[in-house]
Amino acid sequence: MSDREPIPLAQRVRLVFEDITTLKVDAIVNAANNLLIGGGGVDGAIQRAAGPALMTECRLLGGCATGSAKITKGYNLPASYVIHTVGPIWRGGDQGEPELLASCYRNCFKLAKKYRLNTIAFPAISTGTYGYPKEAAADVAIRETKKALKANPQLELVIFCCYDAANRAVCEKAFQERI
Repeated sequence: MSDREPIPLAQRVRLVFEDITTLKVDAIVNAANNLLIGGGGVDGAIQRAAGPALMTECRLLGGCATGSAKITKGYNLPASYVIHTVGPIWRGGDQGEPELLASCYRNCFKLAKKYRLNTIAFPAISTGTYGYPKEAAADVAIRETKKALKANPQLELVIFCCYDAANRAVCEKAFQERI
């Protein structure tokens, strides 16, 4: 523990409207598929920006279960690490989707603590092609982030990176109300 005053929660969370692959943080989170073989959206963008060595390392991980997370090097990214997590596909909300999404965040934060990371950036997990409602996903993200920041004083900054205007509007509203 350090002798410095703890940073207030609101100062440890930031919302940005940027390309996650350009952020200079300890780790970025990849909204991956179960096979960790790349794809569209943020997963494809991260794979392209990191270079082929990331795909090579991902192939060695043996996939990733929904709600779990695995970590790799960042390779050509400004981030030192990529934390890959597989969010749930939205099937109406009664198939365990909220708990699986919460598990994504919890497992990413566990890896952040294990690897002694100070900064981490998240995309809006499961809200793209997996169809998770943006408002509900933002609620889960904020709730799990608050818990993680209270439990891990070493984590100085959590960034939420919005990929489109609609997601940004939802996140801004959620953050204003809950952070």
